[in-house]
Amino acid sequence: MGYDVIGDLHGQGGKLEALLRKLGYVRRATSWVPPQGRQAVFIGDLIDQGPDQVEVVDAVRRMIDCGHARAIMGNHEFNAIGFATENPDAPGQYLRGHSKTNIDQHKEFLRQVGQGSELHRDMVKWFKTLPPTLDLVGIRAVHAWWHQPYVDLVAGRLSDGDPMDDDFLMAAYRRNSDECRAIEGLTKGLELTLPNGASFFDHKGVERREVRTKWWHENAQSIRDVAILKDDQSHLVPPIPLPSDYAGKPVEGSPVFVGHYWCSGKPELQSPKVACVDYGAAGAGALVCYRWSGEQNLDAINFVQAGGTGCVEKG
Repeated sequence: MGYDVIGDLHGQGGKLEALLRKLGYVRRATSWVPPQGRQAVFIGDLIDQGPDQVEVVDAVRRMIDCGHARAIMGNHEFNAIGFATENPDAPGQYLRGHSKTNIDQHKEFLRQVGQGSELHRDMVKWFKTLPPTLDLVGIRAVHAWWHQPYVDLVAGRLSDGDPMDDDFLMAAYRRNSDECRAIEGLTKGLELTLPNGASFFDHKGVERREVRTKWWHENAQSIRDVAILKDDQSHLVPPIPLPSDYAGKPVEGSPVFVGHYWCSGKPELQSPKVACVDYGAAGAGALVCYRWSGEQNLDAINFVQAGGTGCVEKG
C-alpha cells in the first residue's frame, strides 16, 4: 500500500480538490477514489480559518467511510471537542474556555456549522473518533510530535477504533495530568521555556516565552539549534546547552509524518526520517502532500503541492 500524506487543510476545499486531482484521484459518486494501491492520510487540522470547512470534513469523512483514506486528530479538532463539551466540574463552563482568544480562533468554524446545531454536534462527535496517531505498515503519522511514551499512554487508554471517551477527555483537559501532557505533546509538539527572560513575538504579535522545538534534530547541542523561529528572531534564543531532560531525539525506524508547523518555501525534509507536510495552506501557501511508496529513507522529490500562491509564516 502506498500512502499520500496530506497536510493541514483548515477548510480549504479548493486546494484539496486541486491536490487530489493532481495526485490522480477521481471523484466517483460521493467520494474521491485514489489510484490503485494508494490511500490518503490526512494529518489533522481539517478545520478553522478556511471558507469550506463543512465541505472539507464531509469529503474526508466520505473517503474514510469508503476505505480510501485515514485521518488523525490535530490540535484544532481537539480544541473543537473541548470548546463544545461542558465541564462537569464547573456548571456553565466548558473544557476549553470561551475566552476571546479561543472564540476568535474558532469563530469561522462556528459560523459555518452553526454553534450548537445538529451539524456542530455531529462533527464534534466524529472528531472524537480520530486517533491521535497512526502506526501503519511502513510509516507513522502524528500531528506534531511522535514521542513513544505518549503514543503508548494514549494507546493504552483508547481502544483501537473507539471514540475518545469522557473519562479520557476530562483527564486530557486537566492541567499537568499525564493525559494532558500526552495529548498536548502529540498534537502541539515539544516546547521549551526560554532561559534568562528571553522572549519573542509570534505571528499575532503575542509575546511568547516558550518556543516550539525541532524534536527530530539529529545533532542538536543548544536551545538555539532546536528552536523553531523566524530567521530574524533566532538571536533571541541564547546558544546555551539543551537541558538534560530534553526529550527530543532523532527518529529511528519507520518514517514519521507531521503537520502543524506551517513551514515556508519549497517543501523539504526535516530529516531522512521526518517530513512535515504543513506549508500554510490555511493562508497563501500550497497544500502539500508526501507521496510515500515504501522507502525507509524519505526523498524530497516525493513532495507534491497544489493550490498555493506562495508560502507564509505562522511563527
